[in-house]
Amino acid sequence: MEESPGSGRHLERNLWRTPLKLPPLTIRLQETLDQLSPQELRDFRTLLKNVDAEPRVKELRLELEGGNASGLAQLLAKYYDSEAARRVMVQVLQQLPRADLLQRWRSAAPAVAAAGQVIPRKMAKRSYDCMEDELELLEKIRSFRDGLNEIKDGVGCCLVTLMSHGEEGFIKMNNGEKISLEGIFEMFNNKNCPALQKKPKIFIIQACRGERRDIGVETDDEPMDSDDVSEKRLPTFSDYFIIYPTRAAHVALRDPHTGSVMIRAMSNVFQEYGNKWHIADFFTKVNNRVVHSEFNLQKEPVKVTLVMESTLTKFVYF
Repeated sequence: MEESPGSGRHLERNLWRTPLKLPPLTIRLQETLDQLSPQELRDFRTLLKNVDAEPRVKELRLELEGGNASGLAQLLAKYYDSEAARRVMVQVLQQLPRADLLQRWRSAAPAVAAAGQVIPRKMAKRSYDCMEDELELLEKIRSFRDGLNEIKDGVGCCLVTLMSHGEEGFIKMNNGEKISLEGIFEMFNNKNCPALQKKPKIFIIQACRGERRDIGVETDDEPMDSDDVSEKRLPTFSDYFIIYPTRAAHVALRDPHTGSVMIRAMSNVFQEYGNKWHIADFFTKVNNRVVHSEFNLQKEPVKVTLVMESTLTKFVYF
């Protein structure tokens, strides 16, 4: 039966108005994939080609349907049932690695009722006001970020404080789940939070970064007050100011003719401002030059930012 002229367009409008109800497995997959950066999503597709699972997702399907988190989630749900999808996700997330997302897939897949609805897990009653699991915290942070993006009068800066147990690169929830700090930081980057473009994004993290303890080092200095013995010990590491030419796991840039991007910017800023600024202010200016410069690597645009880590106890001038 042939359609009358214009019927296809009319059908498209009706479909657009009708919300698409996704199966529970697709929703669960997409919730995970939405938290991957564009590079991690590309790596995910590459790793997916080699997972030990049958049937294998065809490469052509990956190219045509798996270009974004939503399409990839629906594609995986077509190929795998809940248990097979869980095994695939565990294999791939282990190799990325995204331990924060891996935790939710290591446990058994959630039970599904006959009507196709996910059975909600029972939450223990809490005697104090805190966020129990990873999804709850991430949703709170995402809601805060979305609220910033909706402010029409402009945002001056953003300050986020997180207090919890933790380890290197992660904070921990009461139920043992781990959340990647890098994943939280990415929520507020210039792509995901346009309201904070060119605005300070300050994160105060009160959490352990490991198990090691520093007992300090004795010094030969006499304390200013004879009763204050604490001045005779110092942390093993203090008064550092460390500059990295790029973020962790990212490339640094060097022009074969003019040299390192960071060193060249340092030289130019020093010639202009000499010894007028504190070292942190100096490198903030250097970073401004680097961030707002255009670079290409193998004919593709690339951006970099310097990273400063400070344990200084005094102001430092050149």
